[in-house]
Amino acid sequence: MKKIEAIIRPFKLDEVKIALVNAGIVGMTVSEVRGFGRQRGQTERYRGSEYTVEFLQKLKIEIIVEDSQVDLVIDKVVAAARTGEIGDGKIFISPVEGAIRIRTGERDAEAV
Repeated sequence: MKKIEAIIRPFKLDEVKIALVNAGIVGMTVSEVRGFGRQRGQTERYRGSEYTVEFLQKLKIEIIVEDSQVDLVIDKVVAAARTGEIGDGKIFISPVEGAIRIRTGERDAEAV
């Protein structure tokens, strides 16, 4: 099993969710996060004053899938989240040693 973490723009969440659900992916966790990459924040204007927002709002989507589904999930997330501009986000892939469904005690693939 693999854990896919995707950092995306907040307004792209619905498109990503629909793409994943249509591909048969049924579970995900979404968290609000803040950070910066190459963009290093952005300059905003409020009441005539300029200020720099160093940590931009993003969403982190976490998805646990079987190894065979990793490429499918990545393709769907990239296609749905891409705008072509700096700040579209990143995807990270990590191995998952195990999973347990608390309610039933099911383990690994059955728990996901």
